[in-house]
Amino acid sequence: MTLRLPAEWEDQDGVLLAWPHAQTDWAPILDRVVPVFCNLAHRISRYEKVLIVTPEPDQTRAALQDTPVSLDRIEIFKIPTNDTWTRDFGPITIYRDNRPVLLDFGFNGWGLKFPSNFDNQVTRNLVRAGTFGETALHTPGLILEGGSIESDGCGTLLVTSACLLEPNRNPHLDRRGIEAALKENLGADHILWLENGYLEGDDTDSHIDTLARLCPDDTIAYVMCDDETDPHYEELRRMGEELAGLRTRDGRPFRLIPLPWPRPYFDDEGQRLPATYANFLVINNAVLVPTYNDPRDDEAMARIAEAFAGREIIGIDCSPLILQHGSLHCVTMQLPKGVLP
Repeated sequence: MTLRLPAEWEDQDGVLLAWPHAQTDWAPILDRVVPVFCNLAHRISRYEKVLIVTPEPDQTRAALQDTPVSLDRIEIFKIPTNDTWTRDFGPITIYRDNRPVLLDFGFNGWGLKFPSNFDNQVTRNLVRAGTFGETALHTPGLILEGGSIESDGCGTLLVTSACLLEPNRNPHLDRRGIEAALKENLGADHILWLENGYLEGDDTDSHIDTLARLCPDDTIAYVMCDDETDPHYEELRRMGEELAGLRTRDGRPFRLIPLPWPRPYFDDEGQRLPATYANFLVINNAVLVPTYNDPRDDEAMARIAEAFAGREIIGIDCSPLILQHGSLHCVTMQLPKGVLP
């Protein structure tokens, strides 16, 4: 039996979103964040299907009807949710002997920080609704969030020790145990650990998708702080050195593409917000890039275009998303080819 976790840039059937609503932390700024989700649905639906989970399907449909979204490529499911971070509670899809299998890992609110009782059931509720047809479902006995792993589709994973070894995830497993679980469930046989890297305001204990991303042709796009007065500078400098020291499975260094460092953003209480250009989403024939009305937005899009030649690069204003300490990749989960009937 062969197991393989596909790369994000492989063919997809669709993308899963969870819609913001009045029972989420988005309640005070729904008027600002709903347009972001409408824009995401519109952009993604040009290339593939969009699946939306929400406890308020009528309100969600009404919001979409006021946009250019093609509703025939949107499916809405009435399912309760705590929040909108589908990257971390949506299904992680592997191929077992070239057939897709949905993995429903446990989600505990990033180490018991936030309520997750509804979100942890989203994948199973979608299966009960017949969303995935005959696609198999497996529930591993492991807490694992999609934002904490990066795959090249060929057995290489990029991860951070701060997240995967955080005590409230899988306290019974040490590094060796985590590696064994990743190999058993994802087919990973070349696991690359980063010991450095963080973003202020990040609740995930340094998810890799906020810091460094595997890209085609043994490339890594990563955040680089070039402001020596910024508190992130030294930590991200060390992360850059770590990345330069990593090797592919055949012993070669990775091609590294540094992403620009946006200016600091703060909420009304003065807390730094985790604005990062690394939190992009790859879909069929395009890459959606988070932007922040920042002078370096265009530079970030150009750098990401270097990693994804031939794909349309589309900026999405994610300024409202970082108010809840996440960004574009965090609110999406791709569904690889073969998952949807």
